Amino acid sequence: MPAENLTRDEARARAAVVAVHSYEVALDLTTGPTTFASRTTVRFTATPGASTFIDLIAPEVHEVVLNGRPLDPATVVAESRIALDDLTGENELVVVADAAYMNTGEGLHRFVDPVDDEVYLYTQFEVADSRRVFAVFEQPDLKATFAFTVTAPAHWTVVSNYPVVGPPVAVEGGRNRTGGRDEGTATWTFEPTPRIASYVTAVVAGPYHAEHGELTSSDGRTIPLGVYCRSSLAAHLDTENILDVTRRGFAFYEEKFAHPYPFAKYDQLFVPEFNAGAMENAGAVTFLESYVFRSKVPDATIERRAVTILHELAHMWFGDLVTMRWWDDLWLNESFAEFMSTLAAAEATQWTNAWSTFSSLEKNWAYRQDQLPSTHPIVADMRDLEDVEVNFDGITYAKGASVLKQLVAWVGQDEFFAGVQAYFAKHAWGNTELRDLLSELEITSGRDLSAWSSLWLEQAGVTLLRPDITTTNEGDVEIIRSFAVLQETPAEHPVQRPHRLVVSGYAVTTRDDGSTELECTTRLALDVDGPRTEVPELVGQRRPDLILVNDDDLAYAKMRLDDVSLASATAHLGSFTDSLPRTLVWTAVWDAARDAETPARSFVDLVLRNIGRESDSSVVQVLLRQLSTAVDLYVAPEHREATDVASADRLLELATAAAAGSDTQLQLVKAFAGRASTPAHLDVVAAILDGTRTLAGLTIDTDLRWELLTSLATGGRADEAQIADQLASDPTATGQRAAAAARAAIPTPEAKAAAWAAAVEHDELANAIQAATINGFGRVHDRSLLVPYVAPYFDALEPVWESRTNEMAQNIVLGLYPSDLADDTRVDVLGATDAWLETHPDAAPALRRLIIESRDGVRRTLAAQEADRRRG
Repeated sequence: MPAENLTRDEARARAAVVAVHSYEVALDLTTGPTTFASRTTVRFTATPGASTFIDLIAPEVHEVVLNGRPLDPATVVAESRIALDDLTGENELVVVADAAYMNTGEGLHRFVDPVDDEVYLYTQFEVADSRRVFAVFEQPDLKATFAFTVTAPAHWTVVSNYPVVGPPVAVEGGRNRTGGRDEGTATWTFEPTPRIASYVTAVVAGPYHAEHGELTSSDGRTIPLGVYCRSSLAAHLDTENILDVTRRGFAFYEEKFAHPYPFAKYDQLFVPEFNAGAMENAGAVTFLESYVFRSKVPDATIERRAVTILHELAHMWFGDLVTMRWWDDLWLNESFAEFMSTLAAAEATQWTNAWSTFSSLEKNWAYRQDQLPSTHPIVADMRDLEDVEVNFDGITYAKGASVLKQLVAWVGQDEFFAGVQAYFAKHAWGNTELRDLLSELEITSGRDLSAWSSLWLEQAGVTLLRPDITTTNEGDVEIIRSFAVLQETPAEHPVQRPHRLVVSGYAVTTRDDGSTELECTTRLALDVDGPRTEVPELVGQRRPDLILVNDDDLAYAKMRLDDVSLASATAHLGSFTDSLPRTLVWTAVWDAARDAETPARSFVDLVLRNIGRESDSSVVQVLLRQLSTAVDLYVAPEHREATDVASADRLLELATAAAAGSDTQLQLVKAFAGRASTPAHLDVVAAILDGTRTLAGLTIDTDLRWELLTSLATGGRADEAQIADQLASDPTATGQRAAAAARAAIPTPEAKAAAWAAAVEHDELANAIQAATINGFGRVHDRSLLVPYVAPYFDALEPVWESRTNEMAQNIVLGLYPSDLADDTRVDVLGATDAWLETHPDAAPALRRLIIESRDGVRRTLAAQEADRRRG
């Protein structure tokens, strides 16, 4: 077992003998640039005479004192654990150590701002990285109070979960040895938290810029609000927008949950080199710094930030106030927050089409994950921490949220929230399992949810819904003679599930101005169960031009269109007046291409004909990503180059015709730059970059300039000198990441070798630079540049997995898998993958899972190419 792993059985055994009361954690962040001083005092009860362990990952442990008795660190400290023997009923443990700063986005991450050389720190503890900062019983069911004391440079701002007690106290004679300015040191003392899990504790420190507001909670308390970012980004921080979304979320959740906000304050901190979108630290949420917009971004990105804000806020109740007992129920934490954030966005903010975004983005993610060989039930079997680390996936987030949406439709929204309210009232500050929530929902809805849970939560797989229609002509009118909804199950997971859904029919109508509209003429809510569900209510009616068997997107199931509906959609896709049904058509057509039922080039044609009329920014963003996947992977190799060139031509044409300064214009320009490969295309990119070709309303701001330059670098039209010039004008952290990606994209063997060495062979890159380098490495027009790295990739897998942190290892394993060479005759990616799996049966299960998932992508690519080839 890896030295830093922890099994569920070990956690259960420890929880059986230990109950934790409190932690006092003192951190000194002034001791130098590589380590910091950590002192933990933990008080806990235990079964008298029992033995257990506490977790700590630190380069040096100086003292371990249990109940006043010094223990020899050389004897009791082994890898990530400190052995504790001969416990009494009431215990006090003191651990003094030097802990290490990280540059991986885990533990206490240290970042130096290249603009002003200031140091910024933040913690990221989920799943099990609080043990990199202090000694802790690292499992979610051993909750306790936490009181932090932090010594840091006096000019810093320090934030933790609870408010600071008075102003920071200057340390007499204290000296800052962390780098940056030396203006003495001070100590911040924070109020103790309520009982929370260690993974949602937080310390954020540095010369952060802060802006403040407040709101009144439903119980009358004034809740202070803070918004923070690095000082060099302060000019771009749009605090009012962030706080507006936050206030709307507070009001929505406090009303829906019938429980006031559970903590004393609410800070939102945008931190550098963050690995995820955000983290739900109680009262001190950390966010990806890219959500501070220094350049124009698509509306889709602004919406994503709003939904992320609402997602993390929902966690304050579901996850922080009431916490899962073990990581088997991670899905419930994330799925609930995902469902609630979309509902709140749709009902309480300007993002009223949030369910369209959820359908195109989240549900597509869920469908994709649920068709992998590694798919798993929503309630997953999390045997150990390594299982958890790779389980932040489309099942945990998106499928779970989709199924919750179906559950709400099945039991009723009022009944659902009545159950949730009872759940919070009963289990506040405690730990729960799935059954605790279902029990409350059964009471409020009157439904037995055991069968529902068995089918939806405890078995994997996604079903597919098709309409089965027969008609006859009566004069010039086509009449439905039979209508059924077919439910097809995958062979690997033949589970028929009940669905509450809506079948709708749309007719093409012509307006006075000659334009067309797809008008909903038939709408029927029904329950579908089993392989065939007859719908007699539609028999005898006129056949609509387009039929959706899952309108409103209530069911978690893939959907197909019949031939007549597909033809109507192809001709009139832009005629939908509502965003969601249009999105469902896009999803159905994409899924058919991905499943090799229809040619990829047909999907490409549909996108390029209709995307210019798509009004939903998030849907446009998803479609452009899907277009790239289709062209790069699913189009048959013999047609790829022509399709690629034609796609870039059309994207440029659409960008030129788009409304000046519009969101669509910006997205289309970026998509064109990403696909530009011919000399003519690259000429256009260069002209847009240097201003000799302009598009009305398009501003070439800093981030767009980097995208255009990287396009030129990928095409061999920009070299290291030009990248260096751009970096000199933008020497920020964002600029450094962009420069790393651009350098790695240069199409020479030397550039690829340098990128490979930096990302794989050496371990000096920070997480954000590593990710950018990997991304740039894979950007090629000539795939022969990647062929030499297939064998080294497989050779590096186990060494990388064993020597890097989980986050850094996953970046390499997933980011450098040679998917783009799936059909390359010079290498056999499928064969090489199978050979590695066969010869490494004992590799870490989490690593094998990632490789098996990547292999399935190659299999799907080859099947889609064959389907496209049959088009001719």
